[in-house]
Amino acid sequence: MAQGTVPSKPEDAVTESIQGRWWTWAASEVEDTNPVMDTTGKFCDRNQPEDVWFLAGTFGVTLQRTCMVPAGRPTVFPLVNQIGTEAQCREFMAAAKGKATLDGKAITSERMEEDNVTVTGAAGNPLTGEGGTFTSYACGIWARIPPLTAGRHKLTIRGSSGDFRTGVDYTLIVGIDQEV
Repeated sequence: MAQGTVPSKPEDAVTESIQGRWWTWAASEVEDTNPVMDTTGKFCDRNQPEDVWFLAGTFGVTLQRTCMVPAGRPTVFPLVNQIGTEAQCREFMAAAKGKATLDGKAITSERMEEDNVTVTGAAGNPLTGEGGTFTSYACGIWARIPPLTAGRHKLTIRGSSGDFRTGVDYTLIVGIDQEV
């Protein structure tokens, strides 16, 4: 690993179907309170699992969000991702690129291609539009970072595939009781 990079290792977060878990998390809220639709970070805490903290990308825009993160949890997020058919994932990943920095240091990312996942979503969610459980393929470029030290951190996420571009500039406030 190059000096000045932040580690991103599978053992830093639960690895069992991280894509399926993230898609279920992201699809578990309706549009008004969905973390992916959120323009400020106000809803980043919705339905978070107890062993990891998920962060959301966007639907093709660049946003600034502030998010309170509990101490002691690894953070997992996509730089760019998609759910669809196996062929759609292959095409998406052929052009997928992404990068992230934490407090100015590059984060190592990993490619996850064509994982068969089970997703449970709320009716009216903006990701799948469907309520209930279904199987699909998920793919993307992902990052996992170990639990962050208490305080403020700046996380920058950029991703693309073809004409699709996404980005989030996060201010993460870790383990501090403070209004966002």
